[in-house]
Amino acid sequence: MRNGMIMGALALVLAGGAIAAPQAPKARGPKSKEEAQALQAMFSAASPDAQIAAAEDFVVKYPQSDFKAVAYLGEAQSYQQKGDYDHTVVAGEQSLESDPDDTTKVEAELLLAQVIGPRIGEFDLDREEKLAKVEKFANAALEALKTMAKPNNPGLTDAAWEDAKGALNGQAYAALGVDQIARKDYEKAAAQFKLAVEATKGTEPSYQVRLANALDKSGKYDEAIAACDKALATPNLHPMVKRAADAEKANAVKLKAAAAPAAAKP
Repeated sequence: MRNGMIMGALALVLAGGAIAAPQAPKARGPKSKEEAQALQAMFSAASPDAQIAAAEDFVVKYPQSDFKAVAYLGEAQSYQQKGDYDHTVVAGEQSLESDPDDTTKVEAELLLAQVIGPRIGEFDLDREEKLAKVEKFANAALEALKTMAKPNNPGLTDAAWEDAKGALNGQAYAALGVDQIARKDYEKAAAQFKLAVEATKGTEPSYQVRLANALDKSGKYDEAIAACDKALATPNLHPMVKRAADAEKANAVKLKAAAAPAAAKP
């Protein structure tokens, strides 16, 4: 399965054709050699289109499979890579409706929270419904992660497991931050992005940039500039994140300068 399936890939243990998820109430595994081979085809698909085709083939051939939810999740992630919002949401919701194990459920919830939030328009007729969905999915994922046990994977160290949970908590907090930006509650948005930074121990600089944006909107320009500086100090910073951090810092400096004369007036 592709890198997007952080939790799902970690939670599955492939051994002798059997796959088990420790959070599930029953042992999960392919019911035949053919099902195991089809499952492996999903894991090894080399492109989003190949992943989608393999997933669709899998759910048609094995509608009662324990891994139907995993197949739909992989399909949703592939549609996300292709920029197909509508099909991403449909496949993500199908994953949640297909008796997912705990880790697959968390991934599907986070995926939906992250793709729905940025596309909420100020005048959308279903605006409140979408905002409620983001909050529902992100908060459900955060709650599940509090008690989720480490998957039964011999190659997964305790430290790596904590880092994986931190990354997923960060995604949830960031999704809630985007939700609060849409609600124009910039103080709450900044608080959520700060939690995302803390959850990932500062290893995801894009959260610092989002934090800076929320701080700008709430008039805290010095804090916004400091957040951008932290992002820009990240080693091997991705060029796209660097451009965003530079732009956000320049905006904060401009807004601070514009606010200074007004603050100086009696």
